[in-house]
Amino acid sequence: MEHVWERRIAAIPLQRLGPILGAARVANGLDAARRAGALLSKRVVWNVNSTAVGGGVAEMLHSLLGYTRGLAVDTRWLVLRGNEPFFRVTKRLHHAIHGEVGDGSDLGERARRIYEDTLAPVALEIQDLVRPGDFVILHDPQTAGLAPLLAETGAHLVWRCHIGSDETGPETERGWAFLAPYLHAAPHYVFSRRIYVPAVCDHGKATIIEPSIDPLSAKNQDLPDVTVRAILGHTGLLQGPADGNTAFTREDGSPARVERCADVIRHGRPPPPDAPLVVQVSRWDPLKDMVGVLEGFARLCATGSPAPQLVLAGPNVKAISDDPEGAAVFDEVLAHWRALPPSQRDRVHLASLPTQDVEENAAIVNALQRHATVVVQKSLHEGFGLTVTEAMWKARPVLASAVGGIQDQIEDGVNGVLLKDPRDLGAFAASLGALLDDPERALLLGKNARERVLDRFLDLRHLVLWADLFERIEAEDG
Repeated sequence: MEHVWERRIAAIPLQRLGPILGAARVANGLDAARRAGALLSKRVVWNVNSTAVGGGVAEMLHSLLGYTRGLAVDTRWLVLRGNEPFFRVTKRLHHAIHGEVGDGSDLGERARRIYEDTLAPVALEIQDLVRPGDFVILHDPQTAGLAPLLAETGAHLVWRCHIGSDETGPETERGWAFLAPYLHAAPHYVFSRRIYVPAVCDHGKATIIEPSIDPLSAKNQDLPDVTVRAILGHTGLLQGPADGNTAFTREDGSPARVERCADVIRHGRPPPPDAPLVVQVSRWDPLKDMVGVLEGFARLCATGSPAPQLVLAGPNVKAISDDPEGAAVFDEVLAHWRALPPSQRDRVHLASLPTQDVEENAAIVNALQRHATVVVQKSLHEGFGLTVTEAMWKARPVLASAVGGIQDQIEDGVNGVLLKDPRDLGAFAASLGALLDDPERALLLGKNARERVLDRFLDLRHLVLWADLFERIEAEDG
């Protein structure tokens, strides 16, 4: 196919979650799976998005679809092929729905033509695959324009939006106005938070399903400390031998090793293993505010705080096809890093992680989060923030912005620390310093964080909610 391609996913048995979640929870999941299996017999559940690599949506789909296939449900993942003008329009929409201007480009008729002209041939190829009674889940603004074009297939359509804003304003209204003509054709919507549901979707057709992580994926599986050190030493993210045991387990159960290295910009040597390490892992996206993290960390260093080090890590900017801003944001971070005094620049490391092998990339992030003294997510806006969930699962103390779905994960002072105003660099530096100076408090926050994720944000709960939704849709649509 020229305009869409299928991302192949291996089946993963749900029973493997038993040792973590317990027999009762897995039994509940299997019961929901049996109901869904009977409903979906001889049907396909199609997921359509714009990238198979990078970002929480792609990672979440990889695990969820694997478990679904392990339950003998025919679930498939289609990735649309867009071009640079299309992804510039959808990135502008992404910012608008978050209430931000982005690059300030117009969302008028020219943008609409680019959007529709890109999606029209995508829809034609999907129409050849979908059959009446199938379920089609369209993910995020990049796919909303497919809804009117797929409505006549006889499939059950769901538009799943992973982003949103806690407040409305001119930009959010502009973004939703652009999408409104397409969203009217979708009979069902799924959002991560109730407050994200816009007026155009707020008429009894929206379901709330919070995102989740897979505790046994390469990004979240337990790793021995010696393996963590070996992976970070090999990739150049930490001082240490480059020839240690970098083993991890792939989702299909096969053994693998971290082979590639990170591209790291630094002034001096990698952090020593015993140095307090502050880590933020995210896309090179202006809404993740990597520049703000760097500047806030510099303020902490200026106070004479005992030698923490900072790693800002993201994917190689050439690897993420649907994010045209990545290179520009990385260059902005780099310019601010170069402007730091040498004594502060020595303590900041800018890491571009390899993405050729998705699971290898995940294993590197896993090791980096596990070694971190504090994990930061100082986003200006955040749909949900799966990097927060991942760090909490690893029992790390997390310092994050009180925005979006992060607020649903962290109870301030109980299982993490929230920044009321993510743009307040003084408050960020003070909160970070307080966590670094109080290891006992940090340990307790991390312990409580893991329990929070175990209770609410793992894949099994997510799958049960989707099974319930499929049953409801079948009852409503007939």
